[in-house]
Amino acid sequence: MDRLGTTSGATRRTFIAGAAAAGSAAALTAGASAASAAPRAPRPSVAVLGGGVAGLTAAHELAERGLPVTVYERRALGGKARSMDVPDSGRGGRRHLPAEHGFRFIPGIYHNLPDTMRRIPFPGNRNGVWDNLVAPPEMSFARTGREDLRIPLPWPGHRPADLTLDEIRRALIAFLDTVTHIPPHETAYFAGRGLVFLTSCDERRNEAWERTPWWEFIRAERMSYDYQRILAVGLTRNIVATKAEEASTRTVATLLEAFVFNALGRGADGPLDRVLNAPTNEAWIDPWVAHLRSLGVEFRVGWTLRELAYGDGRITGAVLEDPSGARRTVTADHYVSALPVEHARRTWGPALRAADPQLARCDALQTDWMTGIQFYLTERAPLLHGHLNCIDSPWSLTAIQQAEHWPHRDFPRDYGDGSAVDCLSVDVSEWDRPGILYGKTAKQCTREQVAREVWAQLKAALNDTGRTVLKDGALHSWFLDPGVDGLGTPEPTNDDELLIHPVGTFHNRPSAATAVPNLHLSGDFVSVDIDLATMEGANASARAAVNALLDRIGSPAERCTIKPLFRAPELEHLKRHDRSRYRLGLRNLFDLG
Repeated sequence: MDRLGTTSGATRRTFIAGAAAAGSAAALTAGASAASAAPRAPRPSVAVLGGGVAGLTAAHELAERGLPVTVYERRALGGKARSMDVPDSGRGGRRHLPAEHGFRFIPGIYHNLPDTMRRIPFPGNRNGVWDNLVAPPEMSFARTGREDLRIPLPWPGHRPADLTLDEIRRALIAFLDTVTHIPPHETAYFAGRGLVFLTSCDERRNEAWERTPWWEFIRAERMSYDYQRILAVGLTRNIVATKAEEASTRTVATLLEAFVFNALGRGADGPLDRVLNAPTNEAWIDPWVAHLRSLGVEFRVGWTLRELAYGDGRITGAVLEDPSGARRTVTADHYVSALPVEHARRTWGPALRAADPQLARCDALQTDWMTGIQFYLTERAPLLHGHLNCIDSPWSLTAIQQAEHWPHRDFPRDYGDGSAVDCLSVDVSEWDRPGILYGKTAKQCTREQVAREVWAQLKAALNDTGRTVLKDGALHSWFLDPGVDGLGTPEPTNDDELLIHPVGTFHNRPSAATAVPNLHLSGDFVSVDIDLATMEGANASARAAVNALLDRIGSPAERCTIKPLFRAPELEHLKRHDRSRYRLGLRNLFDLG
């Protein structure tokens, strides 16, 4: 059996706490110097099972409080958030082409993750890794057969994107086209539904709106095509990989509410849209791991958790496969399970599930496919300066050109063979709908067919109004997430599925603290204020898990701060009024049906 060892890492908090304890002990034993000192109790050891954002956050918070931590990760540190190399793509001393599971998006509604990023040192940055965030000045709804709708993202200090006269003309056409295709009464109705949710009390949100699909809440079935594609599908399938017909209104509207306040500068950490200024591992994950090592955290990569052994009311060990494939039982005083839910629940045996019913409820949580593919280009495509959402594409594509957001990188000089000048990173959110090229779903296509189909759908959205934005001759190569396997066979698999949010999901999400005293849960499926599968949710849940652990051991260490989503104080009295109406069985005051 492996036993986690203690480390010598200490923080300012633990140093002060230790100094205070030492001072008290000295005062109590004054005049008794001949007495032998009592041995110091060992600090509880912690095994963090999973090295994604949740696991690294838990390790960070625990290490800062002086606890010895070992992180076990089956594949690569950073999990789904990491970037990776395209194998054998680097030439002439350049790095391999950068790839990823999906592009990183860190909006201003996040608070807990940015706090962690500020505490990760980075050379030359006053605010650590957080200073590696940059804000695109615009986004776009890319329409098929129509002008794309470009939307500026204003923020103090933002410089508007430079537009040519032709781009300005096209932007005006797209705006007027959208206005005329969504009738004024539909726009007014959607605004009214927003007002209903804004003034709904927590009970109505958690119960009535959690049971109501977004499609039904906004009456999408009665509305125009543009209303459905932009306000229903565009806010669900393309962003959180959940079907509008199934997605919980509570989840979708809470996210929309947060973004609206973010755009207004209310309760925001920063601009609405932020991305990293370099590949994720270079800008964030590698510096994070280095910092955690400096705090004494140990990492074991290539170790796969198979089971959490349970007995006598506690976790007695973690059964893992080491890199050689041999099974080994690792023991620690406490365990933080930081795996994605689809992997974590496989490690909970019947006895453990019986010990805490919330574990069994996790079987009702659902996941779906949302996977990235990167296209490397030999010419910069004249798209836009930010994210684009191809809302008419059958496979619900979202994308961003990355090189312009990496100001300290010269793409052809630094990556690949020198001929690729940009990376167009695309997320595919819909894998069960036929495409336009082969008439097959993405799961039915081979990897090569997926790449061709995504490229065709991008061109259909972007090369459709007299401009050739994407050129076949400029396509250098592509890279599809290696977590997807068996495409084109009867049983395709995806090692990195995304938690989705159909109605009722909220009530099946577990808390970070479990009924088992030395087991704590961390991950984007754990119940936290941001009810969405996000890096922010993973980070907040890790903080909650660490707080639960500290409570269990009676630690005097400062608890982790967990900042909730912004709540507008001027709406609280309306929510209190709505609570009275809800308990009386009445509609929200603004709900006119």
